Amino acid sequence: MRGSGPALAGIVLAIAAAGAAMAAAASLPEALAGVYKDHFQNGLVTGETYRSEDVLEIVPTGPTAAYVRTILEFYNGHSCSLSGIAHVEGADLVYREPPSKKVGDVPCVLHVARKGAKVELSDEDGSCKAYCGARGSLSGDDFPASSRRVIRYMPRLKASREFKEALQEDAGRAP
Repeated sequence: MRGSGPALAGIVLAIAAAGAAMAAAASLPEALAGVYKDHFQNGLVTGETYRSEDVLEIVPTGPTAAYVRTILEFYNGHSCSLSGIAHVEGADLVYREPPSKKVGDVPCVLHVARKGAKVELSDEDGSCKAYCGARGSLSGDDFPASSRRVIRYMPRLKASREFKEALQEDAGRAP
């Protein structure tokens, strides 16, 4: 089997190059795509307890953008809810509230980023507080990356009012 060494090395290099090209082709929205859930014990000021669920959905809408929707639950029944199109900025997906949707004193800017074994949410200086009840915040919440699942209800999600509005708002966004 004379000459098989260089041929085998060539095959190994070709496989490695193909793997690297596939990894590079996966965009951040694709890498984060899915639904993340976190279940936990919650409570009321009366002492009653109940189970809560935080949800984060990420749906790629292009190589550098994704629909992001989150619903977070907090003590005493307070919650946060936000949805829109986030764009890749560095290693984060960043949702920037369009002027037409402005709810608070300053525009909401929400970062979604993979940090080790977690997918973290953070809003700059509490800019997204208007989307939350009194005890809620979008900053500092995270989801175990291992909780990510394929979104099995994609047709229903894409038919939702929130998804359609987010696409429409993003289409009118300045480049």
